[in-house]
Amino acid sequence: MTKYLVLYIGSAIVFFAADFVWLSTMSKAFYRPQIGSLLLDNPNLAVAGLFYLAYLVGLTILVTAPAGNDILRAALLGAVLGFVAYGTYDLTNLSTMRGFTPAVAIVDIAWGTALTAASAAAGVWFARLANLV
Repeated sequence: MTKYLVLYIGSAIVFFAADFVWLSTMSKAFYRPQIGSLLLDNPNLAVAGLFYLAYLVGLTILVTAPAGNDILRAALLGAVLGFVAYGTYDLTNLSTMRGFTPAVAIVDIAWGTALTAASAAAGVWFARLANLV
């Protein structure tokens, strides 16, 4: 159980910090100009929190735990999960929402792929530091 907790928290530290920086800078610089009419003035933080909690559970179970102590494997599996998850969201939005742009889909999929890969690698790195994997 300790191993899973360290994998989860290690991944969460990087995921939260990086996504906070990304969203706080790119919201005004990129997302709002592209799809401003679709965005709330203020995000629903409770719903966002549910996403983060659930996504990191999936990352832990599907990526970091199976990666063992292999940071590169965690990053590669994380990239696949990020690509599929963010791709599902963005391509669905692109196919069903008026005003959702291809540029947003491409950038967001790339971000989700990189963010999930880095977060997975970090989770395994933290677990290695704690001698849990």
